[in-house]
Amino acid sequence: MTSIYLSSTNPRWAPKSEGDLAAAISGGLLEETHYLDLKEQTDPGKAGNKELARDLASFAVDGGTLIIGIGEDKANRTFFLAPQPLKGLPEKVEQVARSLADPPLNVLTDAIEASANDGTGYLIVQVPASAGAPHMVDGRYYGRGDKTKYHMSDAEVVRHHLQRKASETDALALLQQEIDQDPLGEYGEQSHFFFVAQPTAGRSDMLLDLTSGANWRNRLAELVNSAYTPELRAVLSDFAPNLSDATQGHRRAGGAALASHNLADGRQHKPTGQWGDEDTIEVQFLEDGGLRLYSSRLSDNPGESNGGEQALFDAAAVGLTRRMLEVVRLTAEQAGYFGNWSLAVGATRLQGRRRYAGEAWAFSGMSARYTQDTYKQATGATWADLNAAPGAIASRLLGSLLRSLGSQDVFAKALSD
Repeated sequence: MTSIYLSSTNPRWAPKSEGDLAAAISGGLLEETHYLDLKEQTDPGKAGNKELARDLASFAVDGGTLIIGIGEDKANRTFFLAPQPLKGLPEKVEQVARSLADPPLNVLTDAIEASANDGTGYLIVQVPASAGAPHMVDGRYYGRGDKTKYHMSDAEVVRHHLQRKASETDALALLQQEIDQDPLGEYGEQSHFFFVAQPTAGRSDMLLDLTSGANWRNRLAELVNSAYTPELRAVLSDFAPNLSDATQGHRRAGGAALASHNLADGRQHKPTGQWGDEDTIEVQFLEDGGLRLYSSRLSDNPGESNGGEQALFDAAAVGLTRRMLEVVRLTAEQAGYFGNWSLAVGATRLQGRRRYAGEAWAFSGMSARYTQDTYKQATGATWADLNAAPGAIASRLLGSLLRSLGSQDVFAKALSD
């Protein structure tokens, strides 16, 4: 369970049992604050669902926790345990957050069973600070004050939207740095792909334990290999080189990297004159939590039938993005960072190229040509988003590119959750 913020003196509380909740109540640790709300139960029906959605949306601005199953004696200003039926409760809360909040809100839930073992208990609902905040419910935006939710003013809503745009601008600036430092430069003809992830509130040494010390290469390789889950294998197509081809460990400024054999120390491209010289891939892990991906094979000449044209591998862009989002999630989990991320993807050398969809019709005129040379897109994501909606994140990052190529429907499964 992710720890719950109670106060500056108790910033890391992680209840695991009914006894932990009882001890917190008796010790006077629980009170409703800007970051914590306590409810005896959720009200039934549409009205109750909307009220729950408003509570969740109000926390999405700065993050917070709702605990269901703790009642309040308002006259005496005390709290008491009030275990609720747990069957279907987590699903209800998650459904309300996704369906009644606009944009949809992802939350994390943890159930604690009551000691009576009668199917009742308590639900911890954690609402990370959302990259899409503020969220609207029933036509109104909600924030949270000292102890309760409130309707946000137009000025507050505008300010938060500007802050989100600033975060996306920062991610695009990092992406441009990677594009400017393309290790292959002008070499070859293939299109190139870039992915950037940066924690918005990470420590400067967030990944130091991962990128340094004995066996750092093995730790990085194990983490990357963990991104090849059965769920992702079922919806993705892999194009070489893929993440598993990044096998050579190198030190990098501010961190470390795994790269393919033809990208040597210092990010120097080392062609050998053999087939595949232009195919490189690199995953960088920076000490401050930043992650970077570079692949130089977003296109290729797939055969004589194409008249010598480079074909765009949009499936490679989708596959690399989904796998890197899983790498981001795994990295955050290992580092104990459950904050927000700024994300961006980019591609270069795209002008006039069409997607590859098999020899039969890829160059028959049915595929649209891309009309710009460079593609760049940024978005934000919470810890809950990375766990519950990586497909939606990938869709925000790649949707515009795929729609331009006419292939958005081809990747419906990979871009949904």
